[in-house]
Amino acid sequence: MDATRSATMTSPLLSRHGAVSDTAADAAVAWHYGDPTAEQRALQAGRAVVDQSHLGIVTVTGPDRLSWLDSLSTQAVGTLAPGQSSELMILSPQGRIEHVAGAVDDGETTWLITETAEGLATFLDRMRFMLRVEVADATAGWAALGEAVAAPAADGEPVTWVDPWPGVTEGGTTYAADASSHPGADRAWRLVLVPRGSLEAEVDARLEAGWTLAGTWASEAERIAAYRPRAAYEVDATTLPHELDWLRTAVHLHKGCYRGQETVAKVHNVGRPPRRLTLLHLDGSAHTLPDRGAPVMLGDGDAAKEVGHVTSVARHHEYGPVALAVLKRSTDPSATLTVPSDGGDLAANQELIVNADGFSADRPDKPGPTMKGLLMGKGCAADGGDMPA
Repeated sequence: MDATRSATMTSPLLSRHGAVSDTAADAAVAWHYGDPTAEQRALQAGRAVVDQSHLGIVTVTGPDRLSWLDSLSTQAVGTLAPGQSSELMILSPQGRIEHVAGAVDDGETTWLITETAEGLATFLDRMRFMLRVEVADATAGWAALGEAVAAPAADGEPVTWVDPWPGVTEGGTTYAADASSHPGADRAWRLVLVPRGSLEAEVDARLEAGWTLAGTWASEAERIAAYRPRAAYEVDATTLPHELDWLRTAVHLHKGCYRGQETVAKVHNVGRPPRRLTLLHLDGSAHTLPDRGAPVMLGDGDAAKEVGHVTSVARHHEYGPVALAVLKRSTDPSATLTVPSDGGDLAANQELIVNADGFSADRPDKPGPTMKGLLMGKGCAADGGDMPA
């Protein structure tokens, strides 16, 4: 959600006892409610609810909604069944990420949960043409609650999106350094959509059942430890899905044409992403954390050079200070890096998320000799017919 709109959606839960507001994209909700360590433990145990009412909600209705979204986005959602969750992206013609949304359909409406609701709704509305679809930014009327639960909504329960991460969905692939296991495999996460006016009542019902109200400190720490990218923090103007291992859940490599598909296919088949998402284990002895956007440095003194930047950071109750960072792919994965903070430079050890060679788990075999200009075949109409350089 745009920062100006986020400010108008300040959560009423910020008035709860102990609430401390977050910053940046999460400024409209609570960072914690006085005991972030206990909140993290409760969330990890599956008995906490997290206010996610600052997220945006876009609705798409009409009989052509699913086939239309399928034609515009990176994901195959044309046959999305009621209650089934998915994740999709809208890319630029050059294959850069513009919008990311969790998608769930209830049989009549497709609900898109996103951090860029205004921009996404505007883009979709421009693309309706003569199709039987209607697009609305429903953020003012609906809010999301986060729960560490993997189950979809049962009959009679609110519309619920279940995070598919870190599974490799049909048509997807992974750039993981180790494709056999993933630290996010045990992380359950879903977003329950409730009328915004019922937000406090929904939370109180969970508290009466013995749950804990947790802040974004807890949910972000769990997200970072699970390598889960987020549009508000990991994505910039040049981000490719491959750099964040986001072909796992948000991209179908074998579906029909869509804007940006040429770049997605080119990087997967014959190229390599120029950057890679990495988990950093930070030195916790200084008791400080770096800011988002802090440079990640390789080398010492005058020889030090910037190789990337921190995108997300949190203090995890088990792992200590951890961060996600986007680094140049060529950065030595065994090198100890440094990140500046208010308490001085912090040593940072890398834990690979996207592998350093830049190849996916199912990269095609190298083709034989091919005439220049024929490697990718005819350009995709959604890209304007031109393959990016």
